[in-house]
Amino acid sequence: MPVAGESFRRRAEMAKIGYFLSCEEWGPRELLEQAEMAEAAGFEGLWISDHYHPWNSEQGNSPFVWSVIGGLSRATSLPVTTAVTCPTIRIHPAIIAQAAATSAVMLEGRFVLGVGSGENLNEHVLGDRWPPADVRLKMLEEAVRVMRLLWEGGVKDFHGDYYTVENARLYTLPEEPPPVYVSGFGPKSVRLAGRIGDGYCSTIPDGELVSLFRSSGGGDKPAQAGMKVCWSEEESRARKTAHRIWPNEQLPGELAQELPTPRHFEQASELVTEEMVAAEVPCGPDPELHLRSIRRYIEAGYDEIYVQQIGPEQEGFFRFYETEILPELP
Repeated sequence: MPVAGESFRRRAEMAKIGYFLSCEEWGPRELLEQAEMAEAAGFEGLWISDHYHPWNSEQGNSPFVWSVIGGLSRATSLPVTTAVTCPTIRIHPAIIAQAAATSAVMLEGRFVLGVGSGENLNEHVLGDRWPPADVRLKMLEEAVRVMRLLWEGGVKDFHGDYYTVENARLYTLPEEPPPVYVSGFGPKSVRLAGRIGDGYCSTIPDGELVSLFRSSGGGDKPAQAGMKVCWSEEESRARKTAHRIWPNEQLPGELAQELPTPRHFEQASELVTEEMVAAEVPCGPDPELHLRSIRRYIEAGYDEIYVQQIGPEQEGFFRFYETEILPELP
């Protein structure tokens, strides 16, 4: 995709490149090792996913993100963003407020709470009903109100449409409340992000979504995006690895929000071919494929891009990005 012009150069000069830690693919110790390698390679921040289940059994992991973040506070000096936490159903927002406050203290202010309306995959596990999308967005907005109220300090009460808090006080608080970045993939959620978020999170290189966030109240607040690649010395091996582990990335529409179990995702992913995955995920050792994909996100207007390496060839990936990719990006 051609990228040129003064506006792109300004965005490129500001863009930060971070690493996306996948809690679906890796256990807690491996995630800490990857964070250390990311910092040594020159990445500027970390995203970390927050799941109860992986999307499929090939991914095979799902550690409790708040425990991993505690480890990250000792393993790295990079900033950390959850991408993203759902503070509405499986865990009450008052508890997420406590977890986020503690994380911000441990990371000495280098923590961002990324939030979203969630997926049935993770949120149904206690037997709660999975609400319609409009209700989930209302719940998310109220959840953010609850968390910010508790971060003010002191004893708090809250009686809303979805949540109740009584005589609650967070005693361990950071000097400043953690920023809340809101995830959005459709117009309603993006407008909500612009209205209530301290920043925006997405995985889609779509400039219209970023523009909508900014025109809906986001202004010049940070916009973050995550993307996947699969480096290997052999393109064919990379394509097979990406297709085996992350075919669900190519499922259309609202399936990612609605399917309830990894097995359902495996069934739906049988329709996804290796060619479909390779068309969207840079696979192999060609630097230009990786650079072209990153530049799509810069061109869309994102300030921070977080790259996830699919599969086991992590050390090779970090060497490749340290020598071939990061030096080519402003």
